[in-house]
Amino acid sequence: MERYNPWWINEEDFAYLEWKEAEINWVPEIVEELSTEPFSLNFIYGPRQVGKTTAVKILIHRLLEKRDPKSIFYYSCDELTDHVELGEVLDGYLSSRKAWGIRKSFIFLDEITFVEEWWRALKSRIDSGELAGDVITVTGSASMELTKQKELFPGRRGKGADHLMMPLSLSRYSEVLSGIKPVTGDIGSIERNADANRMYSGTLKELLLRYIKTGGFPRAIRDFKRYGRVSPETMKTYLDWMRGDWMKAGKSDRYMKEVISYIVRARGTPISWNGIASETGINSPHTARSYAEVLEGTFSAIILNMLSQDLRVLYRKNKKIHFTDPLLFRIFADYTGTEYSEDWLVEGTAASLISRRCPAFYWRNSTEADIVCISGREQIGFEVTWGTKRWKKPRHIHKAHLLDRDNIHLYLASL
Repeated sequence: MERYNPWWINEEDFAYLEWKEAEINWVPEIVEELSTEPFSLNFIYGPRQVGKTTAVKILIHRLLEKRDPKSIFYYSCDELTDHVELGEVLDGYLSSRKAWGIRKSFIFLDEITFVEEWWRALKSRIDSGELAGDVITVTGSASMELTKQKELFPGRRGKGADHLMMPLSLSRYSEVLSGIKPVTGDIGSIERNADANRMYSGTLKELLLRYIKTGGFPRAIRDFKRYGRVSPETMKTYLDWMRGDWMKAGKSDRYMKEVISYIVRARGTPISWNGIASETGINSPHTARSYAEVLEGTFSAIILNMLSQDLRVLYRKNKKIHFTDPLLFRIFADYTGTEYSEDWLVEGTAASLISRRCPAFYWRNSTEADIVCISGREQIGFEVTWGTKRWKKPRHIHKAHLLDRDNIHLYLASL
């Protein structure tokens, strides 16, 4: 356990030192938001390599300033197989802290998602009262699994909460790289906030061009600062993590590559599960859907359903599928050897950022809207173009915004 907890023997943690010495670094917002009052059971979830472990290590460093180092326990669960092994790890620490005379701890269990039935080890020890005075934080990279499993803790969360950690938004990206903190707010105030941010228009336009190259992932952002581009090693690292996650979810690497290639070639047009099945070696629409849902569940893609005029979600209609970050878009296009449209990359970036602020859908009939949000009982529509386009808004859309080269940076920075 000492290799995961170097502060026990008065040594610095390598991950914290790496963050501290980086050319560009920032404190993730989660560090300020996480409950540190016992009893708490916190869940942090989000894609791989987004900075969850770094956030945990920054919080640990802060806690070390006022607590006994041995009251802070961190364990990376990547190497564990099942709840039995996890239980042995927890019991080993609980036994040690008893010998050290420590009664209350901060326990961090990192990347727990793929430990089979991990919740059993934690739940039984919460129910026995062994962790009653502790703050427990669990992190994971697969939303489907973690969302399903955290529901197994009714009445056992204490002051804990759920925290989604995604790649940097454009507004946060701007703050980190330029010191400019754009005015942001809910989706209903986006036009007003975009006008307020117009004073930074030139800088925000340059930052958007950079953002669609690096995305919001920390390592890619640092690469661009150092080399002027994202290194092939970094792109390979992200791809390897994603491939590992979908293979752990029981998906064939070959079939996933075919599905991703189909999505890239679709260029943002609505597609069906039948369409994917007919153009890949999968054959079954149900199986095609399961592959897309794994991409969604590992935070690599978002799936937009069509929204009717009377606010019904039309689940049987074709779907729009976008990747959640422009860097992932570039990685997937390179991985599949598929040419892509810059227009769709920008549309996908807009869809991803907007979907973080409100549930996102689309509309297509005789008129269309690339992205539709619901605010109260009103529909807010967005049409995205990287060139110039005339757009006739659908009649039932209450507020409509055409995002083009002249204003898209202002709108996206206002989210």
